[in-house]
Amino acid sequence: MKNITLGSTGITTPQNAFGALPVQRVDMATAVKLLRGAYDGGMTFFDTARAYTDSEEKLGEAFDGMRDKVFISSKTQAKTPEKFWEDLETTLRNLRTDYLDIYQFHCVQQCYKPGDGTGMYEAMLEAKAQGKIRHIGITAHLIGVAEEIVQSGLYETLQFPFCYLATERDIKLVQDTEKAGMGFLAMKGLSGGLLTNSDACMAFMSQYNVLPLWGIQRETELKQWLSFFDRDIEMTDEIAKFIEDDRKNLMGDFCRGCGYCAPCTVGIQINNCARMSQLIRRSPSENFLGEEWQGLMMKIEECVDCGICKTRCPYELDIPTLLRKNLEDYKKILAGEVEI
Repeated sequence: MKNITLGSTGITTPQNAFGALPVQRVDMATAVKLLRGAYDGGMTFFDTARAYTDSEEKLGEAFDGMRDKVFISSKTQAKTPEKFWEDLETTLRNLRTDYLDIYQFHCVQQCYKPGDGTGMYEAMLEAKAQGKIRHIGITAHLIGVAEEIVQSGLYETLQFPFCYLATERDIKLVQDTEKAGMGFLAMKGLSGGLLTNSDACMAFMSQYNVLPLWGIQRETELKQWLSFFDRDIEMTDEIAKFIEDDRKNLMGDFCRGCGYCAPCTVGIQINNCARMSQLIRRSPSENFLGEEWQGLMMKIEECVDCGICKTRCPYELDIPTLLRKNLEDYKKILAGEVEI
């Protein structure tokens, strides 16, 4: 397992990090066991956010008394300096610490800059001056915004979706980030759960100077990622062929399952229903053919085309159309007209 240094931050950590969004879905004891197990297995970098409900509190419990042994990054979705400071104080309290290694603006629609009238970047600078944060980071889902962030020279790290479905433009962003002396935190390395070959995912990441943040909520998942501390994985012809075939199946307009479109005005579970065609073919199909999922999928018929989900989607997908395509495919699968 090689180490990664995040740009000019000086933070050096194994290229195998823990994304703590999923631990909000498990109880405290399970979360602490996973987090401490990750540390004991070799992981030293843990990423959370104020938006991840009680994820910060679980990290605080797991690493209480051993703060100097781990790197912790968190995020704020604040749009005003007042909310920024409120979030930061809450985060520090939840994590039982007096500093963050990296504090990030979360899922931004713009690149905050000094003098832009928002006061947001100035708040980051003041937090750093006070020693409450050590490095200034930012996360984005829109490639144009991410490119502007890199060009600005204002941020020490960028967190952006990156996996083996990456486009040439995505790869150039990674390269430009490195040239700019910034660290790159790779989120959605499994593309919202659609990528299931961990060897292929890790082999792809190993080609770049990025730190993948694997979302973990089960011991089986943790063991999968920790196994790479015991065996080096590199790109091989066999893995490259697998990736090439998978890209052919998945490239294009598909839902990554991020959930930023929610809530739906009529209660459709968009983040899973809009990618059902992929899920049902890449997981045990019986998981999605029962009465519960049939009810969730048929709810798509209640879509009123309000368009709110489209305005929220960071990938600019035509969600109502995507939902209906998935429902049509799902009905054919139920009727036995399509093999899976």
